[in-house]
Amino acid sequence: MNGILSGLRIVEAAAFVAAPMAGVTLAQMGADVIRIDPIEGGLDYRRWPVTADGTSLYWSGLNKGKRSIAVNLDSIEGQELARSLIVAPGTDAGIFVTNLSASGPMSYASLIEKRPDLIMVHITGSPDGAIAVDYTVNSAVGFPAVTGRSLDGEPINHVLPAWDSVCAMVTTTAILAAERHRRTTGQGQYVRIALSDVAMAVVGNLGYLAEVEINLTERKAHGNDVYGTFGRDFIARDGRRLMILAITPRQWKSLLAAMDLGKAVQAIESTLGIDCFQEADRWGARESLFPLVEDWVLSRDFDEVRSKLDDHHVLWGPYQTFTELVANDKRCSVANPMFEEVDHPGIGKYLTPGLPIEFSQAQRVPAGSTPRLGEHTEEVLSELLGLDQLSIEALRKKGLVGSDG
Repeated sequence: MNGILSGLRIVEAAAFVAAPMAGVTLAQMGADVIRIDPIEGGLDYRRWPVTADGTSLYWSGLNKGKRSIAVNLDSIEGQELARSLIVAPGTDAGIFVTNLSASGPMSYASLIEKRPDLIMVHITGSPDGAIAVDYTVNSAVGFPAVTGRSLDGEPINHVLPAWDSVCAMVTTTAILAAERHRRTTGQGQYVRIALSDVAMAVVGNLGYLAEVEINLTERKAHGNDVYGTFGRDFIARDGRRLMILAITPRQWKSLLAAMDLGKAVQAIESTLGIDCFQEADRWGARESLFPLVEDWVLSRDFDEVRSKLDDHHVLWGPYQTFTELVANDKRCSVANPMFEEVDHPGIGKYLTPGLPIEFSQAQRVPAGSTPRLGEHTEEVLSELLGLDQLSIEALRKKGLVGSDG
């Protein structure tokens, strides 16, 4: 099935999250993404979570829909083979993305000797080339200091690799922007993206840096309270927990109507001299407002709370474990056209997400199954480099390529 990027070819040599997630996003828009891995599998080939027999569900999720070629990248011959694949001809080819060390035959300087219009997108840890990963970047940008309910100043890490995920989307944008530039000018280029720069940009864009420099204040940890507005977690009578917010005046009006809290809130406003239709005033009065909502939710079972909130279009969401998400949420099911039940080699059938974007003038590409390591080695070598079966077999005997690992 043709996607909006059908015909575009990207070669990927990568590990972990940022570059592979960018690759899978492009693949789910129809691009031909060819992943080059070592014959024995790359750094993330067996990363947790894994199945009972050790097959990585992590690797599966980040590489579905791609073609896989296995090459001995420890050898000069193997690196030269990978280099040939990266610079293979085609007006919609010559795009390389990596977050690994790129030196020797795999360096930009070496690659453009063979293809001057090459686009190479290289993800690094820090702008000075120092090693950094999501966890070391996150610890430095301030968010652990304002996460959780810690009163003693201890930082709290979150489990989401947020900066890797954002970096993946930045990488996707960079690839498409560079490809557009090449189409209009004929110029290729080297694009460097530092993971820490991605995080620092987000921190700055959200006003956290300005808050320090302009207001001379330090953000505190507020637990589950949503900073600067009205929002927090609440527990229903049957123990179910939910998140309730009112960010806009309309949402606040809906909450008051659903819970019949108008008179109680007016009393608080009169006492404090505030207007709770103002977001800042709701935040400032949260210690007086939260108990009203807390008592209302706690006096009802979850289903009744849900019904009342939905009837009044209140902004809310349930707290769910991953198991509850799969079992209960229609957004995470085949009822959502983004999802399909896909049979993945060596793993089995499981709910698999496709692209979270709908285009009115392009088909939705199927979610795609995970390739076996090296599954497409022969196909890619034949298609891109014109090698025949005897030549490919000779490479295999020399230990330079592998297939169906």
